[in-house]
Amino acid sequence: MREAGFGLLLAIQFLTRLPVPIACPWTPVTSRWAVRCYPLVGLLLGAFLAVIASLLQGIVPDPLLALLLVSAWVALSGGLHLDGLMDVADALGSNAPLERRWSIMKDPQVGSFGMLALVFLLAWKGMLLWALLDAGISPGLLALVPALGRLAGVALLVEVPAARPEGLAWSWKQHLGRRDLWLSTLPLVPMAFWVSDGSQWLGVLLFSLMIFLLLYGALVIRAFKGVNGDIIGAAIEGGELWLLLIAWNWWSFVMA
Repeated sequence: MREAGFGLLLAIQFLTRLPVPIACPWTPVTSRWAVRCYPLVGLLLGAFLAVIASLLQGIVPDPLLALLLVSAWVALSGGLHLDGLMDVADALGSNAPLERRWSIMKDPQVGSFGMLALVFLLAWKGMLLWALLDAGISPGLLALVPALGRLAGVALLVEVPAARPEGLAWSWKQHLGRRDLWLSTLPLVPMAFWVSDGSQWLGVLLFSLMIFLLLYGALVIRAFKGVNGDIIGAAIEGGELWLLLIAWNWWSFVMA
């Protein structure tokens, strides 16, 4: 269990801005545990958001609370996955040949397509959070969305080939299998019972996530021949937005 603890701390160090004052060894075993802990770290981030929403809902107007939640969401993750989103948007928006798309993705400067993707993603997240808060949805749902978004990242790491034999995503994939994917889902089971109608919500969101993964996976294989770190980061951001949209639609048209 020592390796599992190191893996969790590595995942927190990598995925968040939360301080971890411990030097953790990077080995094949601890790196596997780090990936397995991705959804668990998502639950931790989501729990912060759920606490903020629970404490301030009814005190702070919903539009301002939605903006605060988006801001906290970005601050806690350090904007790590937003960087991947912008890189992928710039590469796809260039409509260039494959090698040129890769060079654009590696360029540290952000282009117009990346900025547009960032603005629209944050705007949509804010508006959907506002709509969900206004509808009176359980704050616990906010813990499920970041967890499932990071589960999407694990699924892509396991199931989709690496585009190139380089980078962090490729090095992680060398030690991963489907068992790691299944183990990464375990923290979501108790979470389902904390959310109001949790088992139903978890089923709806998991099914929706599978649809997203099929569509996104087909897109990146066609456009990039596989995944890298930026593509995984973009999947986490896009998956979170997709799940918020599904949650709003389900609450508005099915639960109403």
